[in-house]
Amino acid sequence: MPSFDIVSEVNMHELTNALDQANREVTTRYDFKGSDSKYELNDGVITMFSDSDFQLHQMLDILQSKMIKRGIDIKFLEPGNILESGKGSRQDITVKQGLAQDVAKKMVKMIKDTKMKVQAAIQGEKLRVTGKKRDDLQDVIALFKKSDLDVPLQYENFRE
Repeated sequence: MPSFDIVSEVNMHELTNALDQANREVTTRYDFKGSDSKYELNDGVITMFSDSDFQLHQMLDILQSKMIKRGIDIKFLEPGNILESGKGSRQDITVKQGLAQDVAKKMVKMIKDTKMKVQAAIQGEKLRVTGKKRDDLQDVIALFKKSDLDVPLQYENFRE
């Protein structure tokens, strides 16, 4: 039986490349001259350091543009609060990975509501969709592409 997996994972190699490009741009831009602005990535959390919160907003825009150029969906980013201290500001941005249980259950319900002849099973942080016909599986992919879930989705492991 044909099957495929629906996942929500960011390509970490492309993300580090986007961060490197953003760091390079911040060091060369005129409006950041003399500031100690930088990006750091540790365990799925991007930390931005700068002198002011205005510069942090600019840095977030720079990072998002670099991610879009590299084909990474910016829905993966979840910005935190801006923390200000005496010598500067910093902001943590969480990189969301995997399907949350509530989102996966909502997706299963969407599939069942369409009455397609496919089965959906939640397997950890991914959703496995199985059906007898390849066309039914392609209809499921089309359903999620036109739906407005706030989660970026990838479709992988398509097996005959």
